[in-house]
Amino acid sequence: MRGRISVVALLEKYGWERLKHPPYSPDLSPPDFDLFPKLKEPLRGIRFPNLDILNEEVSRRIRDLNKDGVLCGIQALPKRWQSCIDKQGDYIEGL
Repeated sequence: MRGRISVVALLEKYGWERLKHPPYSPDLSPPDFDLFPKLKEPLRGIRFPNLDILNEEVSRRIRDLNKDGVLCGIQALPKRWQSCIDKQGDYIEGL
């Protein structure tokens, strides 16, 4: 069995450049703070008899969201970004 080599060691071994990525924050991800709650809330507590019916209901809900528009979530992004900056990356509760 081969010994474990860290990813950083492999990057250095092959001379590959290490790219810096910002940390992931669900507070900055529109699907996490806007879309998924809008999809989940109306379905909360409902038991679906099978996967096909669940898929149909989720698809219907997505169509309804598209019809209503998700512009509110998009327009809220700058405020969300600023809150994340103000909190220095800490979790944003209920914004």
